[in-house]
Amino acid sequence: MIRRVLALSPVAFASLSLISVAPVRADEVKLPPTMAMTAYDTGTAGFNITVGVGKMMKDKYGSDVRVLPAGNDVARLAPLRAKRAVASAMGSGTYFAQEGVFEFATKEWGPQPLQLILSSVDCNGATLGVAADTGVKELKDLKGKRVGFVVGSPALNQNSLAVLAFAGLTQKDIKVVEFASYGAMWKGLVNNDTDAAFATTITGPAKEAETSPRGIVWPPLPKNDAAGWERMKKVGSFFFPHLTTCGAGISKEKPIELGNYPYPIFVTYASQPADLVYSITKAMIDGYDAYKDSAPGASGLGAARQTKNWVVPVHAGAVKALKEAGHWSAEQEAHNNALFKRQEVLVAAWTDYNKGNPPPDEKAFLDGWMKARATALAKANMPNGFE
Repeated sequence: MIRRVLALSPVAFASLSLISVAPVRADEVKLPPTMAMTAYDTGTAGFNITVGVGKMMKDKYGSDVRVLPAGNDVARLAPLRAKRAVASAMGSGTYFAQEGVFEFATKEWGPQPLQLILSSVDCNGATLGVAADTGVKELKDLKGKRVGFVVGSPALNQNSLAVLAFAGLTQKDIKVVEFASYGAMWKGLVNNDTDAAFATTITGPAKEAETSPRGIVWPPLPKNDAAGWERMKKVGSFFFPHLTTCGAGISKEKPIELGNYPYPIFVTYASQPADLVYSITKAMIDGYDAYKDSAPGASGLGAARQTKNWVVPVHAGAVKALKEAGHWSAEQEAHNNALFKRQEVLVAAWTDYNKGNPPPDEKAFLDGWMKARATALAKANMPNGFE
C-alpha cells in the first residue's frame, strides 16, 4: 500500500537519512524497507507515476514508498536536501535548481547538484493548453489573452514564457493571472478565470478541462518552424520538438506537433550513495513491466527511452544500472562528465560569492550572484543559459 502523505513530518522521516545500504552485486537490488519520494500535487502525472513506481517497489522488493505531494520545486527538494526523502519526481525545475536561478538564486539555496535517476518521455507533450472557447488556433493568437502563472513556481512560468516565445510573444503581450498552485491554475481555466495554462497533455487537470464546457486545444509548435524553435530554446533550452500522440483531445489518429522535455524526472542529490541509487534505478528498470501501464506517461521511463545528452547529469549509480541494461554510450559518458564539471563550477562560484560578503538586500544579492555566475561560466568556457 502506498502511503500518500500530505504534510512533511521531520520526525516521521528522520530515520531515512540513517539508512545504510549494503554494496550490491550486478544482479541484486537492495532497497531500504521505507523510502520517501516527493512529487507534484495529487492527481498530476508526476504524482500518479510515482505512486505506480512505488507500488512496484512494494510488491516486488518489499520497500514501502511514501509519496509526498508538494506544490512547488522548493517544497519538493527540501526533503531531499534534509535527507528525509531519497528522490523527487521533478520537472524543468531540475534544471533551474542545478543552475542556481529563479527561486534557487537565494541565500538559502544556490546551485543544487541534482542528478538524474530515470526520466520519462512518452507520447505526451508539454506546452500551453488553451480553452477552446477562446477561438485560439495558433500560439500567436494568445496575444492579449489571459495566461495562468503560479506564484512561487518560476519553472512553470518560465515554461509558459518559452512557449510564448515560439510565437514571438513576451509577458508584455499577454495578461498574467496569478494562482496559488498548479491545480488552482487549471481550476481557473475551467472556471473562466484564465484562458491558457501550462501542462503536460496527459495531466488530470487537462483531461478535466477537455470535458468542461470550455474545452481545450493545444496550439501546435511545428518542428519545421526553425525560427520559432530558436526563439523558444533561448528561453527554455531544455525543450525539444515532439510529435504528441496522447493527452486531452489528442490521439495517434490526431497527433499534434508540440514541445516536450522529460517529465517526470526522477532526481536525487549527488551525495546519495551510488549503491542506493543503483538499486533504485535497477528496480525501476527490472520492474518496468509492473508499472508501465499504471499511469499515463509511465511507459516513458523505460531504459531504452531515456533522453540522451540532456542538460542535467545522470547519477553514477544510475549510470551503472543503465550500462548493465545496455543503454549507455561513450558519447553520453563524455557529455555526462562535462555536466558534472559544470555543477562543480557552479557550486564553486556560489561558495566564492558567499565568501565575499554579498549584500543583504535580496535584489542586490540576486544581481551580484547572477554576475558572479556568468563570470564563472565564461571563465570555464561554458554557456550561461540565463542572460
